[in-house]
Amino acid sequence: MSSTTDASGGRAQISARTLRTDRWWLPPLLTFTGLTAWVAYATVRAFMQQWYFVEPYNYLTPFYSPCVSLGCVPEAAHFGRFLPDLPWLPYASLTLPFLLLFRLTCYYYRKAYYRAFWLSPPACAVAEPHGRYTGETRFPLLGQNLHRYFFYAAVIISVINTWDAIYAFVRTDGEFGFGLGNIILLVNVVALWAYTVSCHSCRSLIGGRINNFSAHPMRYKYWQFVTRLNTKHMELAWITLGTLAFTDFYIMAVAAGWIPELRIIN
Repeated sequence: MSSTTDASGGRAQISARTLRTDRWWLPPLLTFTGLTAWVAYATVRAFMQQWYFVEPYNYLTPFYSPCVSLGCVPEAAHFGRFLPDLPWLPYASLTLPFLLLFRLTCYYYRKAYYRAFWLSPPACAVAEPHGRYTGETRFPLLGQNLHRYFFYAAVIISVINTWDAIYAFVRTDGEFGFGLGNIILLVNVVALWAYTVSCHSCRSLIGGRINNFSAHPMRYKYWQFVTRLNTKHMELAWITLGTLAFTDFYIMAVAAGWIPELRIIN
């Protein structure tokens, strides 16, 4: 495929990169800044290997869930400890790669980082600087077609995060407890489920291969619900980045003793 600036296809040849007069560069700049900051924070936290668990209240940050390394605190290892304890291996390395791939292949995130990082194109009606355009026909972008399989993995991980949030209502001494951390964990789980279920792959899975919705009324209802969520997929993508970072930071702050946990019951 030729460049978007090539006039051989019958386009008007102009010297200006774009005729847009608005601040078209602002959205990709904000996206670049936001994603870079989040990735930097998440990378540092994934390799810190400390302040990830509040033992009295069973608060486990989603960045370390499930904690399956031999270096994990036993109370935080809800599914056992079997990975070697190495400084370059995150405690939750069993799930983090799948979560990363699920986000990287997400339809919204593709648009976001294609524009913000690759400038392909940086905005609508703005020519990209690349000489050739090959789309997703070459490695590694061929891997984008695996998105639906990463969706299945994300569902399993969301179930694990849900378990962590529910399990946190029982203190390590066996007593029921409820505090601000429980609310934060629950809000994060609800947001994660909303983002995961709003995925295009989920919508296709529920409503695909049906020629007559009237013959499948329940699937049609589920498809309508997912379709409504799907219209908010971009917003949910950013909301979950915020809830993940905030949940992790709160648990880190409590575990490190920077702030006290606000308890409502026990």
